[in-house]
Amino acid sequence: MKGNVGIVSYGAYVPRYRITPAEIGRVWGTDGAAMGAGLAVHRKSVPAPDEDTITISTEALRTALIRGAIDPQEIGALYIGSESHPYAVKPSATVVAQAVGATPNLTAADFEFACKAGTAAIQTCLGLVGAEMIRYGVAIGSDTSQGAPGDALEYSASAGGAAFVIGRERVIARVRETLSYTTDTPDFWRREGQRYPSHSGRFTGEPAYFRHVTECAKRIMDRAGTTPKSYAHVVFHQPNGKFPQRVGKQLGFTDAQMKYGLVTPHIGNTYSGAALIGLANVLDHALAGESVLMVGYGSGAGSDAFDLEVTDELTRFDRSYGTPVQEFLDGGVEIPYSVYAKFRGKIHMGGEA
Repeated sequence: MKGNVGIVSYGAYVPRYRITPAEIGRVWGTDGAAMGAGLAVHRKSVPAPDEDTITISTEALRTALIRGAIDPQEIGALYIGSESHPYAVKPSATVVAQAVGATPNLTAADFEFACKAGTAAIQTCLGLVGAEMIRYGVAIGSDTSQGAPGDALEYSASAGGAAFVIGRERVIARVRETLSYTTDTPDFWRREGQRYPSHSGRFTGEPAYFRHVTECAKRIMDRAGTTPKSYAHVVFHQPNGKFPQRVGKQLGFTDAQMKYGLVTPHIGNTYSGAALIGLANVLDHALAGESVLMVGYGSGAGSDAFDLEVTDELTRFDRSYGTPVQEFLDGGVEIPYSVYAKFRGKIHMGGEA
């Protein structure tokens, strides 16, 4: 990309409650521990009854604004990528913008593209900032998605999000390249009125996730003139803990390069927030001069890739404010399935629509 455009601040938020695959399996009479091991998910986050995509987005963005000492009135665009917006007809972005004091002089919208809606929002902000139409753009990936009771998705679908402020000044991670790889591959969907999403089982692997992530990663490295050895850190979308490790090894990345970007084993698949929380954790640990590769993925299907360079500005950036991602990964309060079912509205009383 032309010019010094990239991330000027960031923040993340993950709800405090957790449930383990073993506890989910206990209720459904299956070996939940084995399911969790197969997915490489040790436990997943669960939003409280008063938490949703809007509250998660607001918490993450407030952290980003304070860390970066950014005036909310300087935000020219705010986009929220999610597949679990609280309203079918009513934007989440306007509520978040109002909550942080960014209204009324901005454009706002909700993005949807399964799990890559957040990365699509980043690309849009990069274009607006790069064209000097706005000073700052905010891109958020946030979700509280859930799987049907007893379905494989229930063992991994969780909640969390991350917010990134894109600008041209005091850039802590410059975006050198970004590109996308998109096809019509129907591996995951939910029709209007359906409570839970459907998926194509193993079809979600080879022709969907692996094809798109691999192709997108290879193409951005070709464009940037880099190889896996060029990067200190790599972040992949992580529907579970196994897929990103497998695709990373196939592409030639090491465990050390994937260490900080892999967060799903500790908090589950936060959908639109998954890769972005991983990137936030990388930035929590990154050093000036290091290169980072991030490749998102959204069912349906498409991948967005970013080649980033951490700048010297990070040494002056206040990473001490807010909760580090690692604390979200290590912390949390475990709850039984009964409380989880209550929190997630899985119990329906007679006469309910």
